[in-house]
Parts: sequence; C-alpha cells; structure tokens
Amino acid sequence: MKVVAVEEQTFQLVCRRFSTFANQVKSICMESSRKSEEWLSSREVCALLGISLRSLQNYRDSGKLGYSQIGNKMYYKAADIERLVTAYTGNKKSNHK
Repeated sequence: MKVVAVEEQTFQLVCRRFSTFANQVKSICMESSRKSEEWLSSREVCALLGISLRSLQNYRDSGKLGYSQIGNKMYYKAADIERLVTAYTGNKKSNHK
C-alpha cells in the first residue's frame, strides 16, 4: 500500500472540487428525472424523432406509444418517448447480431 501525503490546502481544494462535481451530477440527475415527467406535443415528438405526423399516429394506433388527448391535441410523456426509442434501438441492435 502506498501512502501519499498532500498539503492540507491542496486536500481542501480537492474536497471542494469533488463536492462541486457531486452537486453537478445530482443536479443533472434531478433535471433528467424532471424532463421524463414533461409532456410533449405531437409536433415536438415528430421533430424529436424525425418522423411525420402519420408515423406518430401509427405508433399511437398500434399501442406502441401512449398519449393523452385534450380537445383535439395529443400529448405524450417524455418518459414514454424514451422507452419507445430504447425499445426500437434495442431491437435494431439485436437484429444486426
């Protein structure tokens, strides 16, 4: 086992930087979990996935993507979009093996 001695000032600096880093990671994780609770409009989902409104309707009709409707507008949970993308990319990877 190797022992390394550092000055107290250097140790405190490292501790502060680590604490700052840990807070940034925590903030990113919280932001990510908040985003998955957001609702997106049909146009936002189409732009995000690079698909047409008709393709989005096919995802709804086939039950691959859940949605909520308020009046004539459809809304989608960001978490559901993430699941759809993960399922699709997972299937593509397994098909190429």
